[in-house]
Amino acid sequence: MPETDLIHNETAGIERLLEIMARLRDPKTGCPWDIEQDFASIAPYTIEEAYEVADAIEREAWDELKGELGDLLFQSVFHAQMAAEAGHFTFQDVVTTMANKMVSRHPHVFGDESREKSAEQQTRDWEAIKAAERAEKSETGTLDGVAIGLPALLRAYKLQKRAARVGFDWPSADNVIAKIHEECAELVEARDSLSQAEVEEEFGDLLFVMANLGRHLGVEPEAALRAANAKFTRRFEGVEARLAARGKRPEDSDLAEMDALWEAVKADERGEA
Repeated sequence: MPETDLIHNETAGIERLLEIMARLRDPKTGCPWDIEQDFASIAPYTIEEAYEVADAIEREAWDELKGELGDLLFQSVFHAQMAAEAGHFTFQDVVTTMANKMVSRHPHVFGDESREKSAEQQTRDWEAIKAAERAEKSETGTLDGVAIGLPALLRAYKLQKRAARVGFDWPSADNVIAKIHEECAELVEARDSLSQAEVEEEFGDLLFVMANLGRHLGVEPEAALRAANAKFTRRFEGVEARLAARGKRPEDSDLAEMDALWEAVKADERGEA
């Protein structure tokens, strides 16, 4: 099929998308913006698209999810095209690698292991397989392989989870809460008597321990914070709506009025009279 026919063939699937990407990156006839990009410049867009997928799921915006998943897929295609141009690998190599990984990590589905095991046992098996894969890559340290580019709160959670596997962990959530009180006191002391850099360090320590508490409580901190952000946004928009009904904007109000409206919005959400 001529490439022009492939590009306009809506039934051609992934091959059509790959051809479009190749054309966009064509040095002579492609898009100047796409041609100028490299892995580092595209990476922030990849992260952004992943979060937009998560946002659509959280809002249960199923009509939007199709487009967001497409945007995320396009990021993989973009990176693979640049890799192919540099002679590193192709998109088909990406597909093969992923397929092989899923087969090897699910011997109870694609191999001869029994499926008669608990989800907890399957999780332990999964982690053992991943540990073996890391060893093959000479990633022998406990924390090796935890991506540096992850959002900091999520990376803290994963680092602590990895350390806990080898016994480096607080015995209970109560111990973590005690540590939080200690870190809070150190932050207050830093605020009153130390440099801004030291304040930042103590604040980071507090956030790190908060992520650890989330793990002990079975709460993924990144997801919890996204939910808190959504709740704050929803409630503050409620405050703005009530101010607008009074012919006012937030900058025309004061903290006392907005705080009262905030409490009213919360009461409405809870169905309180």
